[in-house]
Amino acid sequence: MPWGLTRFQHSGQSHFVTFCCYHRCRLLTTGESRRTFEAALERVRRSFRLQVYGYVVMPEHVHLLLSEPQGETDSSGSTPLKPKDGLNGPPVGLNEPPVGLAKQRTLADALKSLKQGVSRRLIGDAEHFWQKRYYDFNIRDYPQFVEKLRYIHRNPVKAGLCERPEDWEWSSFRHYATGCEGRVEIESEWTARKRERAAGKLCPGGAAPLKPKDGLNGPPAGRSHSEHPHSSQDPA
Repeated sequence: MPWGLTRFQHSGQSHFVTFCCYHRCRLLTTGESRRTFEAALERVRRSFRLQVYGYVVMPEHVHLLLSEPQGETDSSGSTPLKPKDGLNGPPVGLNEPPVGLAKQRTLADALKSLKQGVSRRLIGDAEHFWQKRYYDFNIRDYPQFVEKLRYIHRNPVKAGLCERPEDWEWSSFRHYATGCEGRVEIESEWTARKRERAAGKLCPGGAAPLKPKDGLNGPPAGRSHSEHPHSSQDPA
């Protein structure tokens, strides 16, 4: 980690994260490579209990809007699971780590697992797949959350890759527009309503979606932290 930079990854806030392919080479140009990234993101989301609010896979970089890890156990209360190579295959146990160590898992740990899982599958003959440093912005309030989510979804249009956000398959836009389920579970009002229906808590008429709550279905509110990039470059 570069000198003079401080990570705020125990803030309870959401994070806007950007990381790039090595030397900004276009290493994510095929549907297969982008699906590999999405599979890795979903696996890491489950094992680290992240909430993914938005993402986009670009040819040479990735944007994510997500939470910090939600505690040290999975939904069944058991020891956290480690994904095999951060992708598919049966999860592998963490060899019973000390309880205190499990609680210290950070967003940085999750991103490291994600990047390693993708690079193992896609690096080929290249020396490196990802740049070591990454950009991390703490979301302070709901307007910032909306701003970053819109930025993520419009990035392919801005880059000239498509005419409309819905034309780009490798992002969370289609989920927000239609509620369709993609390869990555998105934490949204659509998802919250689906859970309510599954639990039998939603009336047949369909109540209005609940407003995002702090640290759950939306960005934490009222905290005041500034921008903390992990590289000298702004996000693409």
